[in-house]
Amino acid sequence: MTENAAQSDVAEVLAAREREVREQAATLAEQLEGLVEAAAGANADDEHDPEGATLAYEREQVAALLRNTEEELAELAAARARLAEGTYGTCEVCGGPIAPARLEARPTARTCITCASARR
Repeated sequence: MTENAAQSDVAEVLAAREREVREQAATLAEQLEGLVEAAAGANADDEHDPEGATLAYEREQVAALLRNTEEELAELAAARARLAEGTYGTCEVCGGPIAPARLEARPTARTCITCASARR
């Protein structure tokens, strides 16, 4: 496989994942909006309202999931930028190659397995 074909394959994988994450983000944003609307019509006294704590918990859970999708979109954009710069697949710590299996499992990986393990 040529380098251009490999880059094209990576670009397709990143684009497909980005589409999936954008769909998740849209769904989560709708859920969050619904929870905010439901909380607006509920009793504002969460401490004494048995439903209040549940709504607050659900709202925070969905908000956290939405933040995670936004972070993943940023990571995908950074991976696309590395691909365009020609540094995709190069460890940002040691400068060595990132194993293809790692990139297949985690296309946004910035570090090789050795450097990622050392950071823990």
